[in-house]
Amino acid sequence: MTKIAITGAAGRMGRRVAALAIESEQFDIVSAMEMKSHPALGRDIGELAGVGTFGVKIAESLDETPEALVDFSLPEGTLHWLGVCRDKGIAMVIGTTGLTASHEAEVADSAGRVAIMHSGNMSMGINVLLKVAADVARALGDEYDVEISETHHRFKADAPSGTAIMLAKSVCESLGRDYGETIVFGRGGKCRRKKGEIGMHALRVGDTVGEHSVHFGNLGETVTLSHSAHSRDTFAQGALRAAQWIVGKKPGMYSMRDVLGLE
Repeated sequence: MTKIAITGAAGRMGRRVAALAIESEQFDIVSAMEMKSHPALGRDIGELAGVGTFGVKIAESLDETPEALVDFSLPEGTLHWLGVCRDKGIAMVIGTTGLTASHEAEVADSAGRVAIMHSGNMSMGINVLLKVAADVARALGDEYDVEISETHHRFKADAPSGTAIMLAKSVCESLGRDYGETIVFGRGGKCRRKKGEIGMHALRVGDTVGEHSVHFGNLGETVTLSHSAHSRDTFAQGALRAAQWIVGKKPGMYSMRDVLGLE
């Protein structure tokens, strides 16, 4: 069994990671953590996840050192646990979104000391879409306009989604464009489309789990690549697969494409 710890354990994703890990009987959750003063502190992780008493209570710190730590917390929490993993030599699976450029730099720096799998989306389908979108962009070329849209639940704290950014960067890389100079976030007023730009659009509607589309179009046709997540379980399953995969890996930065063998 793979020994794991879960941060952000009381959140939507943390609870599903815990539930699926327990139900699979392939993982031993040795620690489950939440931020200081969180109302879930002291509660049993299994009961909180809805799968019955497990015997591990949610705490502020690691009760026992795991082989891999699965992080679905907030950016500040991710930075804290990066330091813990560096000090203890723990491999880390990061699914937290909303990281700034400085946060990303610290993640990259930490990868020099421990193995880190960092992805804005753990879905296996999305990671296949990332590769396909790059291939389609390369094949169609610069004469096709590119627009990316994403829809998530009303509670999502960041926009655009980490996945939409990943899709945009994948397309930019395949077309030889600079992400920062290419992306236009939404539009309003007089804003005739400029050649070469990529539009990014975010919707926040009800309890939508996650929908992403990449649109390629010229004056004669449109090609649309889409992915819909029906449940958070798809992300939780991907994170657990990554946790098993990363154990024993050398220090470095890895992606879900590495986990799935898509490189």
